[in-house]
Amino acid sequence: MSDVLNRIEELRATALQQVQAAADTAALEELRVRHLGRKAELPNLLRGVADLPPDQRGAVGKAANQARQAVEALIDERTSALAAGELDARLAADAVDLTLPGTPPRPVGRLHLLTQTRREIEDVFLGLGFRVAEGPEVEWVHYNFDALNHAPAHPARGRSDTFYVRPTDGTAPPEHGSPDEIVLRTHTSPMQVRSMEAQGPPIAIIVPGRVYRRDSDATHTPQFHQVEGLWVDEDITLADLKGVLLAFARAIFGPDRDVRLRPHFFPFTEPSVEVDVSCFQCAGSGELRGTKPPQRCNLCKGTGWLEILGSGMVDPDVLGYVREFGYGDGAQGFAFGMGIERIAMLKHGVPDLRLYYDNDLRFLEQFG
Repeated sequence: MSDVLNRIEELRATALQQVQAAADTAALEELRVRHLGRKAELPNLLRGVADLPPDQRGAVGKAANQARQAVEALIDERTSALAAGELDARLAADAVDLTLPGTPPRPVGRLHLLTQTRREIEDVFLGLGFRVAEGPEVEWVHYNFDALNHAPAHPARGRSDTFYVRPTDGTAPPEHGSPDEIVLRTHTSPMQVRSMEAQGPPIAIIVPGRVYRRDSDATHTPQFHQVEGLWVDEDITLADLKGVLLAFARAIFGPDRDVRLRPHFFPFTEPSVEVDVSCFQCAGSGELRGTKPPQRCNLCKGTGWLEILGSGMVDPDVLGYVREFGYGDGAQGFAFGMGIERIAMLKHGVPDLRLYYDNDLRFLEQFG
């Protein structure tokens, strides 16, 4: 642990020294990316705290967080000081400075509702011990269908349901089929197999991202967003699945929520279940509160439940594709998938999926 703490202190000292010596705001922005960007070593050390032994997490996490805050604070301080000097220089050189904002200045933007919802979902599952993984949106049929146990005649393989892509180089690895078997992914589930090929068990990931299907109406768009989840280890059961999804539902929809599992079918899980959350508008009663005579809840249609996602135990045939990577006898787990648009629609009462993409500020500004 001392090596990690020493490395954190080295990164902090180096960053502070370089920031203090920066000559202009452009150099400061370059340093921000170098020391605090997604690929920088210090943020990666902070993200890796969960992988450390329990007795080391507190000290390492505290040191890394304090180092990040110190670097951020100095960058902000130096940016303010240098920006003021640069503005003074421009004002002295220019007769009229047309770059100054108008009065009053336009307000800064805000995160889109879908981005807000995605980050909220990610935060919940990170707190449950999952990590976030991302994968390609242009995907081999092998990963999108074959390795996920889709039958050759499965309807989703049809060109009426799925966007197929022809590669520019005209070639493809032999193990992934013919060159024209490339698609815009129809779900984020291909990262199940890709992640298990890259890491042996135990594995617990969520995979947020864009997916594509040939649908377009009030509840479907050709491009939308999903979050896939996968947890594989030993002795993982449906009870673990229900516990994880119950914690998720209560974090997103409120502490009084409950979930139920209904039998279903998905090619890559066995058994498969649909998951419903108790309606938060009528508290699961199916009737609107305070109405006389009682009126049926318009959100859950009087059932007391709202469908939120599909899930199930990972099919042994799927694990068979990654057996050589450590997922042999004894490995089992669950997977689930949800639409980010649907979660946001339920939580915020959005009536039409297309509102997310109309760029109507009257709609977007409701979600600050």
